[in-house]
Amino acid sequence: MDRRNFVEIVLLTIFSSKISFSKNEEPIIFNKIIEKARKNQWNKLPIKQLFYKVALEFLDFPYIGGTLDKGNQESCVVTFDGFDCVTFFEVSLNLARIIKKDKTNFADLVSEVTFSRYRKGTINDYTSRLHYSADWIYDNIRKGVVRDRTKEIGGIPTRFNLDFMSSNPHLYYSLRNNSEFIGKIEKIEREISMREYYIIPRDKIETAEPMLESGDIVFFATNKKGLDYSHVGICLVKESKRRLLHASSKKKKVILDTSIFNYIQQQPNITGITVVEPLEIQ
Repeated sequence: MDRRNFVEIVLLTIFSSKISFSKNEEPIIFNKIIEKARKNQWNKLPIKQLFYKVALEFLDFPYIGGTLDKGNQESCVVTFDGFDCVTFFEVSLNLARIIKKDKTNFADLVSEVTFSRYRKGTINDYTSRLHYSADWIYDNIRKGVVRDRTKEIGGIPTRFNLDFMSSNPHLYYSLRNNSEFIGKIEKIEREISMREYYIIPRDKIETAEPMLESGDIVFFATNKKGLDYSHVGICLVKESKRRLLHASSKKKKVILDTSIFNYIQQQPNITGITVVEPLEIQ
């Protein structure tokens, strides 16, 4: 039995047993969203519209980082206790995907998150997680989860020079405690660095911004050494403004922020953006 199936079976067992969730509201929140989606027939919406509707259900949820690193054994952690910028868009996207598939169990969400979070949708160990956003984009394009819109709205080709994780293993629990993973991560970094990506440069974003659509996933490229992207959020068009829906470390919660262009002006390390959109499920 692979780990993905094991996780699903464990969760199904939890949900069919008489376990108290007094300190864990995931089932309540999950079921509330699923029921709202059912009543309002969200499964009939285009995936991009469904995606941002689900994401809006998490407004004001707390910002919490580091929720995925829970010991030496890699497993697919899905929690509604709080989100960082990645887990916010990731959980919202995969909740939308299971709603489109008419699936209603929390284990279905875990399975869907596993598919997008891990290389080729399979958990092997810590290094099979798509730690770098560039790797997430590449792998999920290949899996048919998203499509890259960046080139068609003014993006130019770029390459990243990644080595942050392998150069700073002390910052990562699993790398500190499993030195054999460092070489694997270094190999993955070299592979990502050989690929071509597209970004809209910082000085072209004001021109490109009107072409952004609600439900686009916006990755913010950074000039920080060894990294690719430093943040990610969802575009929401409101009163003709392309606003950023994201888990904000500054505000410590999920917020609907200022326009994407204005957000970038406040962040000197951002060099540009990559824009991908969710694809309809085939």
